Amino acid sequence: MTQDQTTGPDAAPETPAPWRPSRTVAVVLAGGTGTRLGLGIPKQLLKIAGKPIIEHTLAVFEAAPEIDEIIVLMATGHVEDARQIVEKAGLRKVTKVIEGGDTRNATTRIALDAVGPADCNILFHDAVRPLLSGRIVRECVNALWTYAAVDVAIPSADTIIQLDENDCITDIPVRSRLRRGQTPQAFRSPTIREAYRIAEGDPAFAATDDCGVVLRYLPGTPIKVIDGSDENIKVTHPVDVHLADKLFQLAAAQAPRLTDHRSYSEELTGRTIVVFGGSYGIGHELTELARRYGAQVFPVSRSTTGTHVERAEDVEAALKAAFEATGRIDHVVVTAGILEKGALAEMDEATMDRLLQVNFVGPVTIARQSLPYLQQTKGQLLLYTSSSYTRGRARYALYSATKAALVNLTQALADEWAEVGVRVNCINPERTATPMRTRAFGEEPEHTLLAAEAVAQSSLDVLISDLTGQVIDVRRAPGDGPTPTVPTQASPGLLEAPAGATSAN
Repeated sequence: MTQDQTTGPDAAPETPAPWRPSRTVAVVLAGGTGTRLGLGIPKQLLKIAGKPIIEHTLAVFEAAPEIDEIIVLMATGHVEDARQIVEKAGLRKVTKVIEGGDTRNATTRIALDAVGPADCNILFHDAVRPLLSGRIVRECVNALWTYAAVDVAIPSADTIIQLDENDCITDIPVRSRLRRGQTPQAFRSPTIREAYRIAEGDPAFAATDDCGVVLRYLPGTPIKVIDGSDENIKVTHPVDVHLADKLFQLAAAQAPRLTDHRSYSEELTGRTIVVFGGSYGIGHELTELARRYGAQVFPVSRSTTGTHVERAEDVEAALKAAFEATGRIDHVVVTAGILEKGALAEMDEATMDRLLQVNFVGPVTIARQSLPYLQQTKGQLLLYTSSSYTRGRARYALYSATKAALVNLTQALADEWAEVGVRVNCINPERTATPMRTRAFGEEPEHTLLAAEAVAQSSLDVLISDLTGQVIDVRRAPGDGPTPTVPTQASPGLLEAPAGATSAN
């Protein structure tokens, strides 16, 4: 960095030149071996939510507009594994996948050499923190305009105690001033380089934390701390694997919304959509909306076309008819579902079989039959869950269980079908005004329910997005009310309608 060189007895104090980085580089540190997890592979290669941990982590930086380049420092002997993950996932920002050092010190030095001499922002992040948010990345980069070093931390919920060599308490620091450090840690490149240059002269130097190196060897440099998040956990112990997997399952993505009617028409004109359960509720609204934007939509249901989703021959006939009419199938949507309340112990066999067949076997059957068509167009399968998938509800246990199964099915198929370019997602609407919900729960205040049209719009946004393997929450905006729906005829307690619109929350 250059500084103004003003001389003379009346000269103003020297001030640093404005910080003008050439780019922002994310350095992903993936040198762990997974010994504490008892694995035969590095923990960053372990799959969580259908993908290797490191792929989840890299995807965050790939999606962050603040990041220009990604460099991966991989464990010895596994560089090629990481390169294959990068290639398969199409991570264009990754410029180097190289072997890390034997120690944290050596790995950071290798990373600094790989970054090059130009002034830039550098973010060091643990590969095994896959739940990093875009918000944290953005705030780290923004803080570097003012500070030369930035850390990420969260308050400590536990009291911290200090022990002596006999494991006896010597001090209990004030908890309100304590934080638990996370990553990324961000630096202006000249700062972290200078800290490591000075550290090289210390024979006792051993880094476990890059901000610690700056604090020790450049003590006059302020280190800004921004808020991390409880979800930004480090996968270190066996329990962390289960926690991270559950957090991914509960995390909800958001599909980008286009700005105007013309943009939707440009995306959807010429596409073919098959909607199973397209007669009422969300399925009907999605059909009408997609048609207005130029898509060719084929709604099928038990009541209008005699299509039973659990019957393979019915599903194949519906798909074949759509394909023969248009020569393609781009999207298959499964809103069909049934809900019948009652204690499990009191349900008869026929009712239980219907619930399982329509709500789970049906989507599975549709998925299997749809794959050959979707593979041709690199299309998408869209399923629907319910808020009850996170915790089963009394008196509709089978319904809740099948909705949880569809979330798992979504994530599994997204991973399974990624290699053939087919995407799979799942919509999770809150309580929605549909005929099935009215049949199951009676009349409810309109202001407490989501409009079926809003779910249809979000569904359309997902269909034209690049998302896959995601559960997309759809929530009612404050002050919104539903568009009234017309009750439909159905057998008592049993109605075909959008599956995700029926949970009681």
